Amino acid sequence: MKTSYGKLFKILQDRQIKKTELKEKTKLGWSTISKISNNREVSMEVLKKICEFLNCDIGDIVEFTNMEVKNEKKWNYRCYRKKIFC
Repeated sequence: MKTSYGKLFKILQDRQIKKTELKEKTKLGWSTISKISNNREVSMEVLKKICEFLNCDIGDIVEFTNMEVKNEKKWNYRCYRKKIFC
């Protein structure tokens, strides 16, 4: 299951709130903001802080999808030496 914070960034854009302001108002660290920016999972406590700041529900800022990439090619060291995708 994939996590997407596209809805969060849409809200931030609509309300003209920058990531810096989100970080300061919610007292989150840059590593957490980076995780969100890269659609990585964060704790429920983080989502709760963001929802309290934006006065919204979790469903308004995050969505989960069942997208699975089949036959996804990955880059690893063994393949790197051969300069191919595995």
